[in-house]
Amino acid sequence: MNQSQLERMKNGKGFIAALDQSGGSTPKALEAYGVMGDSYSNEDEMFDQVHQMRTRIITSPAFSSEHILGVILFEQTMDSKVEGKYTADYLADHNIVPFLKVDKGLAEKENGVQLMKPNPDLDETLRRANERHIFGTKMRSVIHEPDESGIKAVVEQQFEIGKRIIASDLLPIIEPEVNIHSGNKQECEEILRTEIIKHLNDLSEDEHVMLKLTIPTKANAYKGLVEHPRVARVVALSGGYSRREANEKLKENDGMIASFSRALAEELRVDQTAEDFDEAMKNAIESIYDASVNKK
Repeated sequence: MNQSQLERMKNGKGFIAALDQSGGSTPKALEAYGVMGDSYSNEDEMFDQVHQMRTRIITSPAFSSEHILGVILFEQTMDSKVEGKYTADYLADHNIVPFLKVDKGLAEKENGVQLMKPNPDLDETLRRANERHIFGTKMRSVIHEPDESGIKAVVEQQFEIGKRIIASDLLPIIEPEVNIHSGNKQECEEILRTEIIKHLNDLSEDEHVMLKLTIPTKANAYKGLVEHPRVARVVALSGGYSRREANEKLKENDGMIASFSRALAEELRVDQTAEDFDEAMKNAIESIYDASVNKK
């Protein structure tokens, strides 16, 4: 594992940009950007369009290591190039740490949660991630209801796969998202915190993870996770909140930094001039950075 990148992720000032939209979320991301479905006729053309969007974001003058610690990529983005270099190499050359989304999407809802779908190709994906100089990974589950058995299953699956990722010399971002629209969101978070701590306590001294969590209903509910010796960093997903709302909530949580996707790109449009696009990027990045490093 790259030790300078690990040090940056543990102690650097900034946030992680999530540019890993995939599957069903890609058309929505493109539509929000102003690229409608009739602009592409198949999946390859769709991903070409989204890579153009991601390339425009990554190469914007506002997108720099001054504010950005890392970027989460989708598999096709990892295999694509930015200015003649594979995306992870381009980012690393600019002192930004590359991560890769490795899950294959969500299973059907059961016991109030959605586990990750089976991933028989994980070992090959991790091998290729190392080949492409990826530093860490990310995988997402979703919790909808405070069902203890369901939440326990989510956390068990996340840490089981997380250990395989650690064994591949990559740092896993474990993401058990709590649906912001859950009627029992805080109860879900309390169960989740308890289950995560159990698994963190079972890690050995040389095993570390990052956590990507929904911003909690109760401020600093995850402070014990932030301070846990096996946690390299706790990052927050925007989860459908607007950037303004996500930033305000994030500021209330000491030690958590952002890892926003929709909230980062919500004001970006394909038909913007370079000047307008870069200004929108600058405003978004500076506001998310401020929420990540300046707490109430």
